[in-house]
Amino acid sequence: MNRFFGIVAAVLVAAACAISAGNALSRYALDLSSNAFLEIQWQMFAGVFLLGAPYVLKLNEHVRVDLIYGGLNARRKLWVDVTGYLVFFFPVCFIMLEMAWPWAWTSYLEGEISANAGGLAVWPAKFLLPFGFTLLALQGLAEFIRRIAALRGDIALDVRYEKPVQ
Repeated sequence: MNRFFGIVAAVLVAAACAISAGNALSRYALDLSSNAFLEIQWQMFAGVFLLGAPYVLKLNEHVRVDLIYGGLNARRKLWVDVTGYLVFFFPVCFIMLEMAWPWAWTSYLEGEISANAGGLAVWPAKFLLPFGFTLLALQGLAEFIRRIAALRGDIALDVRYEKPVQ
């Protein structure tokens, strides 16, 4: 499922670039512009991150603050991951979901639209937040289960990642 939404995020990048180029062209060549063009770009930008993050987590290519992790053996890395999921990841996902669902639902019920002239409906973009964090929490649960299985010796899990060039 997260692979599908990762592809959707990639398509949103291309669409946002096309809309941005079209907006610039229409603004400078035809002296036409619309707030809707600007707003759809930030809404797509939100979709890129909120729909793409779970897939990045699945690929184990997410951002890490590597102070110690890189020097640990595989088993200790698994323990760091399990602890990180329990102490940081799941609580943050829970807090975000608890705050975002009512916020998005209220926006939907009120039919919230942008205050800008020619602006778009805002509630679909607001629903990206709880939806994206739901996908992220589900992927996190899958990763957590994988790490527990690897610690038990049920599966072999590659915990290496490509360290960024410094």
